[in-house]
Amino acid sequence: MDLVPALEEPLKKVVGPATAKVMAENLDLHTVGDLLHHYPRRYAERGELTRLADLPLDEHVTVVAQVATARILKFNGGRGQRLEVTITDGSGQIQLVFFGRGIHKPHKDLLPGTRAMFAGKVSVFNRKMQLAHPAYELLRAEADEVGEAVGSWAGALLPIYPATAKLESWKIAKSVDMVLPSAQEAEDPLPPALRDGRGLVPLPEALLKIHRPHSKADIAAARDRLKWDEAFVLQVALARRRYADAQLPAVARRPKDGGLLDAFDAKLPFTLTEGQEKVSKEIFDDLATEHPMHRLLQGEVGSGKTMVALRAMLAVVDAGGQAAMLAPTEVLAQQHHRSIVEMMGELAEGGMLGGAEHATKVTLLTGSMGAAARRHALLDLVTGDAGIVIGTHALIEDKVQFHDLGLVVVDEQHRFGVEQRDALRGKGKQPPHLLVMTATPIPRTVAMTVFGDLETSVLDQLPAGRSPIASHVVPAQDKPHFLARAWERVREEVEKGHQAYVVCPRIGDEEDEPKKSGKSGTKKSAEEKAEEVATAEKRPPLAVLEVAEQLAHGPLQGLKVEVLHGRMQPDDKDAVMRRFAAGETQVLVATTVIEVGVNVPNATAMVIMDADRFGVSQLHQLRGRVGRGSAPGLCLLVTDMPEASPARARLGAVASTLDGFELSRIDLEQRREGDVLGQAQSGVRSSLRMLAVIEDEEIIAAAREEAVTVVADDPDLERLPALRTALDALLDAERERYLDKG
Repeated sequence: MDLVPALEEPLKKVVGPATAKVMAENLDLHTVGDLLHHYPRRYAERGELTRLADLPLDEHVTVVAQVATARILKFNGGRGQRLEVTITDGSGQIQLVFFGRGIHKPHKDLLPGTRAMFAGKVSVFNRKMQLAHPAYELLRAEADEVGEAVGSWAGALLPIYPATAKLESWKIAKSVDMVLPSAQEAEDPLPPALRDGRGLVPLPEALLKIHRPHSKADIAAARDRLKWDEAFVLQVALARRRYADAQLPAVARRPKDGGLLDAFDAKLPFTLTEGQEKVSKEIFDDLATEHPMHRLLQGEVGSGKTMVALRAMLAVVDAGGQAAMLAPTEVLAQQHHRSIVEMMGELAEGGMLGGAEHATKVTLLTGSMGAAARRHALLDLVTGDAGIVIGTHALIEDKVQFHDLGLVVVDEQHRFGVEQRDALRGKGKQPPHLLVMTATPIPRTVAMTVFGDLETSVLDQLPAGRSPIASHVVPAQDKPHFLARAWERVREEVEKGHQAYVVCPRIGDEEDEPKKSGKSGTKKSAEEKAEEVATAEKRPPLAVLEVAEQLAHGPLQGLKVEVLHGRMQPDDKDAVMRRFAAGETQVLVATTVIEVGVNVPNATAMVIMDADRFGVSQLHQLRGRVGRGSAPGLCLLVTDMPEASPARARLGAVASTLDGFELSRIDLEQRREGDVLGQAQSGVRSSLRMLAVIEDEEIIAAAREEAVTVVADDPDLERLPALRTALDALLDAERERYLDKG
């Protein structure tokens, strides 16, 4: 009998093709198992309501509330009418609007005192929160009608599911009712000893309790269990990866006395910080072992990571090997090449007249080099003349051969995939040692999950000579004179001989997007009108080209203003950066192309327009471009968001601390946990649905220990077939590619 296991049954057979299509397209749910793992985001109790005061803007939300008032208003000289309904939950209120012919049914249904579930997108209109044309489902009080209103939700806890405009939470709940019986057949991935030892409920019971809890205790028991599943399966994947890596052979690389590294250290004009000393020791210890180092080096912008990496590369060259440094962009590769050659001086002039006796060659290899230069560079690599090579992904191409590759340093890891890592492994006689660097601070728990196959080193002190940066939020909408003052501050910095950046989210030469409605000239539906009114206050993000134009003819008239963005020709970009670095340009209006690696110590001010449209860690990275010299830096975060909005709170957090680790925690707490595994970076639906990476630090740490034990005991999980199945599901091709990015 070849039956499909219950949880792999396609949804269309169970919930019908129409619903299944919406679930597949909007929620990425395809099988019964997928839907069982689509957990409620939270629960509304019939007796107490969601806090309306805390609703996020621009998100699709579901709330349970009571109608306070409902009135019909006329507009357009009496020709149009709209229904305005205020709903309340005790903590706050929000307005619903319905337009045109769509108002009759809600006017009849939504009488003051009525309780219902409402679903829609939160927007701001006239500086007030509103839902335009929400879908709703009435909650009737009489026991006999409850069943008819919301399926089997007679209990006190109403599950509220992550929903979309096309499929409301209560419709998802009805589909869940249809698949719930299959939960009995869910295979339990946790080894029984672990489950019993930690007092966790079996998986079928957890699934039942998470979707249809009778009490808060049910929800707590289910959550504990489901969090463990996620943490444990993920940590087993990482533990197996570390186990496999530890089986690989590598050449131990030990620096030799009186060699290149000693010569370099002797001519350093400053002493290394304690942090640099400590991290260097960890790296040198790893390099001296006979299986490959896999280390993540985290350090704030400017903490001296490059110096630590360079000393590791010199140690490997001393030991007769070669070291390669990979940067995410050509601009960065060129910059690393310049700064490393400068730091090394005559030690970088191997084989040249005037080169020191231990000198080696430092070669640059990028995609845009001319054929002759490229041939020359490739020759240096294959003969071993170049001890150090710096380049972009071009280094990984088939044609590039090394004499004896001993160490690979990857800068800004999160732009690297597993294919690249494996391609590099093939370049050495044996797998090379690997050092991954990132300037994005990563809290410990995330380091244990996202980069769990790497050992972590942290550089947390800034070298001497860095200046403090003052950051302020500029509420342009509430206090327009603050914005005027911001431009005055920029002028003042320029008058002192300094320079400034102005950062915008968009370039501005994009084609105007075709309007949503293809039916030009036809009458708009009530919904479309509602949508327009709701978004009237939501203008497109500010663009570099427009802002530069306005500044040059307005508040910054007379200053030398230039633009820089990703769609410019590489030569033009370089020319603009050179003029800015040389101090010829006073104000650079740019997109986030300046986020990584741009170093102009004379730039002291940065104004970030529409700052609410950037992520916390991105703002922190951008801010790291000022205050790099001896003069203090100033960073102004301009926003139109109202004071009470979560976006403003986020900007306030960035303004109040320069500690990247603190900010990365705030960032994670504010983003939905599902994004932690980098949904934004990988586009994959994250496997973390229940685990809150910040709060669940203990679970993750405990799961990591349990995973190490299980893998050491049974590397291929032969005695744990259900865990093996769960692992295969987690590591489908997409996930594996992401997990391996470490």
